[in-house]
Amino acid sequence: MDKQSIDVNSISPDKRHHVFSKLMRESLIDKDVMAATETPVVRMLPDVHVVKIGGRSLIDAGRKALYPVADSLSRILKKERLVLGVGGGTRSRHVFSIGLDLGLPTGVLAQLAMADALGNAHILGTLLAPYGVVAIPPEIFGHLLPLFIQSAPGVIFNGVPPYSIWEHPPAIGRIPPHRTDAGCFILAECFGCKSVTLVKDVDGLYTSDPRENPSASFIKEISATELKQRKLKTLPFDEVLMDILLTTRLVKQFQLVNGLKPELVEAAVNGEHVGTIVHA
Repeated sequence: MDKQSIDVNSISPDKRHHVFSKLMRESLIDKDVMAATETPVVRMLPDVHVVKIGGRSLIDAGRKALYPVADSLSRILKKERLVLGVGGGTRSRHVFSIGLDLGLPTGVLAQLAMADALGNAHILGTLLAPYGVVAIPPEIFGHLLPLFIQSAPGVIFNGVPPYSIWEHPPAIGRIPPHRTDAGCFILAECFGCKSVTLVKDVDGLYTSDPRENPSASFIKEISATELKQRKLKTLPFDEVLMDILLTTRLVKQFQLVNGLKPELVEAAVNGEHVGTIVHA
Protein backbone atom coordinates (compact mmCIF):
# COMPACT_ATOMS: atom_id res chain seq x y z
CA MET A 1 0.00 0.00 0.00
CA ASP A 2 1.68 3.28 -1.07
CA LYS A 3 1.67 6.71 0.56
CA GLN A 4 -0.87 8.04 -1.92
CA SER A 5 -3.49 5.54 -0.82
CA ILE A 6 -3.19 6.15 2.89
CA ASP A 7 -1.88 8.82 5.21
CA VAL A 8 0.65 6.98 7.39
CA ASN A 9 0.71 9.92 9.82
CA SER A 10 -3.01 9.87 10.43
CA ILE A 11 -4.36 9.10 13.87
CA SER A 12 -7.69 7.42 14.41
CA PRO A 13 -10.49 9.18 16.33
CA ASP A 14 -9.59 7.14 19.41
CA LYS A 15 -6.09 8.73 19.29
CA ARG A 16 -4.36 5.40 18.69
CA HIS A 17 -1.70 4.84 16.03
CA HIS A 18 -2.23 1.84 13.75
CA VAL A 19 0.16 -0.40 11.83
CA PHE A 20 -0.96 -0.14 8.22
CA SER A 21 -0.72 -3.25 6.06
CA LYS A 22 -2.38 -4.88 3.12
CA LEU A 23 -4.43 -7.16 5.37
CA MET A 24 -5.37 -4.73 8.12
CA ARG A 25 -9.03 -4.41 7.11
CA GLU A 26 -9.45 -7.75 5.37
CA SER A 27 -11.08 -10.97 6.43
CA LEU A 28 -8.53 -13.80 6.54
CA ILE A 29 -11.18 -16.26 5.39
CA ASP A 30 -11.98 -14.36 2.19
CA LYS A 31 -10.85 -16.44 -0.79
CA ASP A 32 -9.70 -13.44 -2.83
CA VAL A 33 -7.64 -12.21 0.11
CA MET A 34 -6.10 -15.65 0.58
CA ALA A 35 -5.25 -15.84 -3.12
CA ALA A 36 -3.51 -12.47 -2.91
CA THR A 37 -1.11 -13.86 -0.30
CA GLU A 38 0.44 -16.31 -2.79
CA THR A 39 4.04 -15.10 -2.82
CA PRO A 40 7.49 -16.71 -3.23
CA VAL A 41 8.64 -18.73 -0.23
CA VAL A 42 12.17 -18.66 1.20
CA ARG A 43 14.09 -21.95 1.32
CA MET A 44 15.83 -21.99 4.69
CA LEU A 45 17.75 -25.27 4.26
CA PRO A 46 17.91 -25.87 0.49
CA ASP A 47 20.89 -28.27 0.61
CA VAL A 48 19.59 -30.52 3.38
CA HIS A 49 17.98 -33.93 2.80
CA VAL A 50 15.23 -35.32 5.03
CA VAL A 51 15.35 -39.09 5.54
CA LYS A 52 12.65 -40.91 7.52
CA ILE A 53 13.68 -44.26 9.05
CA GLY A 54 10.76 -46.59 9.69
CA GLY A 55 10.25 -47.59 13.33
CA ARG A 56 8.33 -50.85 12.94
CA SER A 57 9.93 -51.80 9.63
CA LEU A 58 13.59 -51.18 10.52
CA ILE A 59 14.34 -50.08 14.08
CA ASP A 60 12.14 -52.76 15.66
CA ALA A 61 13.88 -55.36 13.49
CA GLY A 62 17.05 -54.78 15.48
CA ARG A 63 20.71 -55.17 14.59
CA LYS A 64 20.30 -57.12 11.36
CA ALA A 65 18.19 -54.38 9.76
CA LEU A 66 19.32 -51.19 11.48
CA TYR A 67 23.10 -51.61 11.50
CA PRO A 68 23.38 -51.71 7.68
CA VAL A 69 21.13 -48.65 7.41
CA ALA A 70 23.27 -46.81 9.96
CA ASP A 71 26.37 -47.69 7.92
CA SER A 72 24.69 -46.35 4.79
CA LEU A 73 23.76 -43.12 6.57
CA SER A 74 27.32 -42.71 7.84
CA ARG A 75 28.60 -42.77 4.28
CA ILE A 76 26.01 -40.21 3.17
CA LEU A 77 26.97 -37.92 6.05
CA LYS A 78 30.48 -37.57 4.62
CA LYS A 79 29.00 -35.66 1.66
CA GLU A 80 25.52 -34.45 2.60
CA ARG A 81 23.69 -32.87 5.52
CA LEU A 82 20.77 -34.91 6.81
CA VAL A 83 17.72 -34.39 8.97
CA LEU A 84 16.71 -37.86 10.17
CA GLY A 85 13.22 -38.60 11.40
CA VAL A 86 12.09 -41.84 13.03
CA GLY A 87 8.81 -43.57 13.71
CA GLY A 88 7.52 -45.00 16.98
CA GLY A 89 7.09 -48.51 15.59
CA THR A 90 5.44 -51.35 17.46
CA ARG A 91 5.40 -49.51 20.78
CA SER A 92 3.26 -46.72 19.33
CA ARG A 93 0.80 -49.28 18.04
CA HIS A 94 0.64 -50.84 21.48
CA VAL A 95 -0.02 -47.42 23.04
CA PHE A 96 -2.71 -46.71 20.44
CA SER A 97 -4.36 -50.04 21.25
CA ILE A 98 -4.46 -49.29 24.98
CA GLY A 99 -5.61 -45.71 24.38
CA LEU A 100 -8.40 -46.79 22.06
CA ASP A 101 -9.56 -49.36 24.60
CA LEU A 102 -9.68 -46.62 27.24
CA GLY A 103 -11.59 -44.26 24.94
CA LEU A 104 -8.84 -41.65 24.69
CA PRO A 105 -9.38 -38.98 22.00
CA THR A 106 -7.21 -38.61 18.93
CA GLY A 107 -5.29 -35.62 20.31
CA VAL A 108 -4.19 -37.56 23.38
CA LEU A 109 -3.10 -40.51 21.23
CA ALA A 110 -1.00 -38.12 19.14
CA GLN A 111 0.63 -36.76 22.28
CA LEU A 112 1.45 -40.23 23.56
CA ALA A 113 3.00 -41.28 20.25
CA MET A 114 5.75 -38.68 20.64
CA ALA A 115 7.38 -40.55 23.52
CA ASP A 116 7.88 -43.78 21.57
CA ALA A 117 9.29 -42.03 18.51
CA LEU A 118 11.63 -40.00 20.72
CA GLY A 119 13.00 -43.23 22.19
CA ASN A 120 13.78 -44.50 18.70
CA ALA A 121 15.43 -41.16 17.87
CA HIS A 122 17.85 -41.71 20.75
CA ILE A 123 18.51 -45.29 19.61
CA LEU A 124 19.46 -44.19 16.10
CA GLY A 125 21.26 -41.17 17.50
CA THR A 126 23.45 -43.44 19.62
CA LEU A 127 24.47 -45.50 16.58
CA LEU A 128 25.32 -42.36 14.60
CA ALA A 129 26.95 -40.41 17.43
CA PRO A 130 30.48 -41.38 16.25
CA TYR A 131 29.75 -39.45 13.05
CA GLY A 132 28.71 -36.26 14.84
CA VAL A 133 24.95 -36.72 14.59
CA VAL A 134 22.87 -35.30 17.45
CA ALA A 135 19.33 -35.96 18.63
CA ILE A 136 17.61 -32.62 19.30
CA PRO A 137 14.94 -32.37 22.04
CA PRO A 138 11.51 -31.74 20.49
CA GLU A 139 10.90 -28.51 22.39
CA ILE A 140 13.83 -26.74 20.69
CA PHE A 141 14.08 -28.67 17.45
CA GLY A 142 12.31 -26.30 15.08
CA HIS A 143 13.83 -23.15 16.55
CA LEU A 144 17.44 -24.34 16.60
CA LEU A 145 17.51 -26.65 13.58
CA PRO A 146 19.46 -24.19 11.35
CA LEU A 147 22.09 -23.78 14.08
CA PHE A 148 22.52 -27.51 14.63
CA ILE A 149 22.59 -28.36 10.93
CA GLN A 150 25.42 -25.86 10.46
CA SER A 151 27.31 -27.36 13.39
CA ALA A 152 26.78 -31.07 12.75
CA PRO A 153 26.51 -33.21 9.60
CA GLY A 154 23.14 -34.52 10.68
CA VAL A 155 20.41 -34.24 13.30
CA ILE A 156 17.69 -36.59 14.47
CA PHE A 157 14.16 -35.84 15.64
CA ASN A 158 11.17 -37.93 16.60
CA GLY A 159 9.30 -37.25 13.36
CA VAL A 160 5.96 -36.64 15.08
CA PRO A 161 4.41 -33.29 14.08
CA PRO A 162 3.61 -31.36 17.29
CA TYR A 163 -0.13 -31.14 16.79
CA SER A 164 -0.47 -32.96 20.12
CA ILE A 165 -4.00 -32.40 21.47
CA TRP A 166 -4.75 -30.22 18.42
CA GLU A 167 -4.40 -33.17 16.04
CA HIS A 168 -7.00 -33.16 13.27
CA PRO A 169 -9.78 -35.72 13.81
CA PRO A 170 -9.51 -38.46 11.15
CA ALA A 171 -12.36 -39.26 8.79
CA ILE A 172 -12.30 -42.91 9.91
CA GLY A 173 -11.50 -44.17 13.39
CA ARG A 174 -9.38 -42.31 15.95
CA ILE A 175 -5.75 -43.02 14.95
CA PRO A 176 -3.88 -39.69 14.49
CA PRO A 177 -3.59 -39.03 10.72
CA HIS A 178 -0.42 -36.91 10.98
CA ARG A 179 2.19 -39.41 12.07
CA THR A 180 5.93 -39.53 11.50
CA ASP A 181 5.91 -39.76 7.68
CA ALA A 182 3.76 -36.65 7.54
CA GLY A 183 5.84 -34.91 10.20
CA CYS A 184 9.07 -35.43 8.25
CA PHE A 185 7.51 -34.19 5.03
CA ILE A 186 5.95 -31.10 6.63
CA LEU A 187 9.32 -30.26 8.17
CA ALA A 188 11.00 -30.54 4.76
CA GLU A 189 8.36 -28.28 3.23
CA CYS A 190 8.70 -25.67 5.97
CA PHE A 191 12.49 -25.46 5.71
CA GLY A 192 12.59 -25.93 1.92
CA CYS A 193 14.78 -29.02 2.04
CA LYS A 194 16.28 -30.64 -1.04
CA SER A 195 14.62 -34.07 -0.88
CA VAL A 196 12.49 -36.40 1.22
CA THR A 197 13.16 -40.14 1.40
CA LEU A 198 10.97 -42.59 3.32
CA VAL A 199 12.97 -45.69 4.26
CA LYS A 200 10.74 -48.72 4.92
CA ASP A 201 10.97 -52.49 4.44
CA VAL A 202 9.28 -52.61 1.02
CA ASP A 203 10.65 -51.90 -2.44
CA GLY A 204 8.06 -49.20 -2.98
CA LEU A 205 4.38 -48.87 -3.72
CA TYR A 206 2.30 -51.68 -5.24
CA THR A 207 -1.23 -51.96 -6.58
CA SER A 208 -1.96 -54.14 -3.52
CA ASP A 209 -0.01 -55.57 -0.60
CA PRO A 210 2.69 -57.80 -2.19
CA ARG A 211 2.82 -59.92 0.97
CA GLU A 212 -0.80 -60.91 0.44
CA ASN A 213 -0.84 -60.75 -3.36
CA PRO A 214 2.41 -61.90 -5.03
CA SER A 215 1.06 -60.80 -8.43
CA ALA A 216 0.67 -57.16 -7.32
CA SER A 217 2.16 -54.70 -9.80
CA PHE A 218 4.95 -52.33 -8.78
CA ILE A 219 4.24 -48.60 -9.12
CA LYS A 220 7.45 -46.79 -10.05
CA GLU A 221 6.01 -43.27 -10.11
CA ILE A 222 2.58 -41.79 -9.47
CA SER A 223 0.94 -38.45 -8.73
CA ALA A 224 -0.82 -37.79 -5.46
CA THR A 225 -4.05 -37.10 -7.37
CA GLU A 226 -3.95 -40.45 -9.19
CA LEU A 227 -3.02 -42.27 -6.00
CA LYS A 228 -6.03 -40.80 -4.22
CA GLN A 229 -8.26 -41.84 -7.10
CA ARG A 230 -7.04 -45.42 -6.94
CA LYS A 231 -8.23 -45.73 -3.34
CA LEU A 232 -5.78 -48.50 -2.48
CA LYS A 233 -6.75 -50.59 0.52
CA THR A 234 -3.43 -50.00 2.28
CA LEU A 235 -0.40 -47.77 1.91
CA PRO A 236 3.14 -48.08 3.35
CA PHE A 237 3.09 -44.41 4.42
CA ASP A 238 0.70 -41.94 6.05
CA GLU A 239 -2.32 -41.45 3.79
CA VAL A 240 -2.49 -37.74 4.63
CA LEU A 241 0.76 -37.25 2.66
CA MET A 242 -1.29 -37.26 -0.55
CA ASP A 243 -3.29 -34.25 0.62
CA ILE A 244 -0.19 -32.43 1.86
CA LEU A 245 1.55 -32.91 -1.50
CA LEU A 246 -1.28 -31.17 -3.31
CA THR A 247 -0.76 -27.93 -1.37
CA THR A 248 3.04 -27.76 -0.97
CA ARG A 249 5.12 -24.88 -2.37
CA LEU A 250 8.70 -26.10 -2.06
CA VAL A 251 8.84 -29.90 -1.85
CA LYS A 252 6.98 -31.55 -4.71
CA GLN A 253 7.73 -35.24 -4.20
CA PHE A 254 9.06 -37.95 -1.92
CA GLN A 255 10.64 -41.32 -2.66
CA LEU A 256 9.84 -44.58 -0.87
CA VAL A 257 12.77 -47.04 -0.75
CA ASN A 258 13.62 -50.37 0.84
CA GLY A 259 15.95 -50.01 3.82
CA LEU A 260 16.63 -53.75 3.80
CA LYS A 261 18.69 -52.89 0.75
CA PRO A 262 20.67 -50.10 2.44
CA GLU A 263 22.58 -49.11 -0.68
CA LEU A 264 19.28 -47.76 -2.02
CA VAL A 265 19.19 -45.13 0.73
CA GLU A 266 22.43 -43.64 -0.58
CA ALA A 267 21.18 -43.81 -4.15
CA ALA A 268 17.91 -42.06 -3.28
CA VAL A 269 19.66 -39.21 -1.46
CA ASN A 270 21.94 -38.86 -4.48
CA GLY A 271 18.87 -38.27 -6.62
CA GLU A 272 18.55 -41.71 -8.22
CA HIS A 273 15.15 -43.27 -8.87
CA VAL A 274 15.40 -46.56 -6.94
CA GLY A 275 11.96 -46.93 -5.37
CA THR A 276 8.55 -45.34 -5.82
CA ILE A 277 8.31 -41.59 -6.35
CA VAL A 278 5.03 -39.91 -5.36
CA HIS A 279 4.78 -36.40 -6.73
CA ALA A 280 2.36 -33.49 -6.70
